[in-house]
Amino acid sequence: MRFRPLRTGAAPTSDPTPVPDPPETMHAVVFDEPGPASVLRDASYPTPVPALSELLVRVVAAGVNPIDAKTRAGAGVSGLIPGFPSTLGFDFSGVVAHAPYESHPLPPGTPVFGMASFPRSPGTYSEYAVVPTLSVARKPATLSHVEAAGVPLAALTAWGLVVETARAHEGQRILIHAGSGGVGHFAVQFAAYFGAHVTATTSARNGAWLRELGASVVIDYRSTRFDEVVGDVDVVIDLVGNMNDDTGSRSLRVLRPGGLYVLVPTGAWPGYAEAAAAAGVRATSYKVIPDGTALATIARLLDSQAVQVYVDRVFDLADAADAHRTLEEGHTRGKIVLRVSDD
Repeated sequence: MRFRPLRTGAAPTSDPTPVPDPPETMHAVVFDEPGPASVLRDASYPTPVPALSELLVRVVAAGVNPIDAKTRAGAGVSGLIPGFPSTLGFDFSGVVAHAPYESHPLPPGTPVFGMASFPRSPGTYSEYAVVPTLSVARKPATLSHVEAAGVPLAALTAWGLVVETARAHEGQRILIHAGSGGVGHFAVQFAAYFGAHVTATTSARNGAWLRELGASVVIDYRSTRFDEVVGDVDVVIDLVGNMNDDTGSRSLRVLRPGGLYVLVPTGAWPGYAEAAAAAGVRATSYKVIPDGTALATIARLLDSQAVQVYVDRVFDLADAADAHRTLEEGHTRGKIVLRVSDD
């Protein structure tokens, strides 16, 4: 099946929905220094001011991602935060509060979703966020804001891995580690959509679900060593690395000569490139690109139900610390989302 790419916005309306002016301060969750989840606290925080082509968005819901927890703990992009206190968060779904100019294709009142440019600007664990126009798309009409907030970072990462890097196609054999996580469950669906034969590793409880999403083979990593039952694959998408049972090193053994190994978690295996070269396979890391055009295409797949997002848990913004604790316990199916404000 083929589809046409979408534009990030449609023609502007002649009578955009009136939107009240934002307050000078807003409710946000911030942290004053890196540390455990308990460092997250409620605060009154200055409402960000957009500049040039940026949008100001009233955030209805914000996605919680592993990079958020890593950053809060002092890793991730913590070193790039310009000062404290700071917010966190990349993902959002909400409503445009201010557009750069009157005829902008995303006028005030437009439901949108996308990614903020944190840590270059404040994150999305807040009532308002400033976001680049090119990192935004219209929210899928069939999804609530809570569902849509679970999409951007995870789905764009999976799109970049499967479509742009692996170039998934009919008959290709792709192994995806941690297939039931936020990025993983999108990667399984995109790979299957483009015709690849998908093998995914996960826990036993997620096996049937991943088969419904398109995986041809599901391996329970707790009971079966994947490198003893899988071989000669074209691409390994590794969302684990060597942080757990040498998953990365063992992945090189199942690739065909010249196959492609893609490592996602930052710092999960510093020596992957040298090990891959010694094994006779190609290797690359990957970082998400906040591409509104790709996100609009993903929105169309979601609206057509060719792809779905699974939200495992929803927390109120004030309970962001509990959301981080849950994320760090592992074994989340799909995404965790913060409910920031009323729709």
